Amino acid sequence: MDTAPTASTPQRRLHRVEAAAEILGVKRSTAYEEIRLGRLRTVRIGRCRRVPTEYIEDYVELLKREASAAL
Repeated sequence: MDTAPTASTPQRRLHRVEAAAEILGVKRSTAYEEIRLGRLRTVRIGRCRRVPTEYIEDYVELLKREASAAL
């Protein structure tokens, strides 16, 4: 079954922490630790914490900068 987004289906822009962890390829506990450290940013909607797609991309860029600085 094809689950790729099409022009008529909007892409999700806010992700649960568990989904963001899966996108990033890390464990849920790692994602929460990175949030606690301020490295992975989130937004709050009521009592729920969500990770915008842009923040996931920012986090990946942070990891890339850190990796290139370590060389």
